[in-house]
Amino acid sequence: MVGVERLLHIYDYIRPVLDVLVLTFVLYKIYDFLSKTNSIQILRSAIIVAIVYLAAVLFDLKTLLWLLTIIAPGLVVAFAVIFQPEIRKLFLRIGQSGWFAFGTRSKHTYVDAVLIAAEMLSKQRRGMLAVFIRHTKMDNLMQTGTYLNADLSSSLLMTIFGKDTSLHDGACFIQGGKLLAAGCFLPTSENYTIKKTFGTRHRAALGLSEVSDAVVLVVSEESGALSLAYDSKLNYDLSVSEVRKVLENLLEITPEAQVLEDTVDEHKSVN
Repeated sequence: MVGVERLLHIYDYIRPVLDVLVLTFVLYKIYDFLSKTNSIQILRSAIIVAIVYLAAVLFDLKTLLWLLTIIAPGLVVAFAVIFQPEIRKLFLRIGQSGWFAFGTRSKHTYVDAVLIAAEMLSKQRRGMLAVFIRHTKMDNLMQTGTYLNADLSSSLLMTIFGKDTSLHDGACFIQGGKLLAAGCFLPTSENYTIKKTFGTRHRAALGLSEVSDAVVLVVSEESGALSLAYDSKLNYDLSVSEVRKVLENLLEITPEAQVLEDTVDEHKSVN
């Protein structure tokens, strides 16, 4: 009995903290849902009405209180009518989202756009050279091509590399979901141990990885193989899942940045 009483006594202290934490979590999730859609307008409008009502109560504005009481039902209906599209989107997002999913989704969704284009180009035997900028500045290399600063998409990459345009032979530079430049020239590797069967794209990818911390994705025009070059190494013939995992880890600068050593066989790495 003493033990039970002690637990109940401890729970009395924990309960207020737990109450605050749960309420904070719920409010955060609601705000998170609203802030990602136009539904934030609902929150702003509700706050304005609440402030007006609070002011009426504090200053004992009887006429305003009476008016607010009369029009309150009408305000609810008006909110439902005016913000009907936003409310619908809000409930759709609630139904589609995981409330307890913290950090389980990739923040770098633009990686998927690049990989979709890479897969399509691989099947068509069209080459691609995509540079993911990390910390080293690439302004001098971007000046050798055409400056775009466009929103990245798989269709844009397909337009550049899928046809014999003036930009398809060079490299494109990607950073933070933006396609900064295309048709750029990269320094080729001076590593004489690299396989002679590798073409200019692979040598350029390895060359850039030798002088910077950039990550370079290569689609072979001859074989359709996907390769990644970084840290002065060229990792050849990777699967899409391997490329995605490495890119997301490297671009997010996680402790697993060297995950390639565990996921790729030794014979795929060319020093």
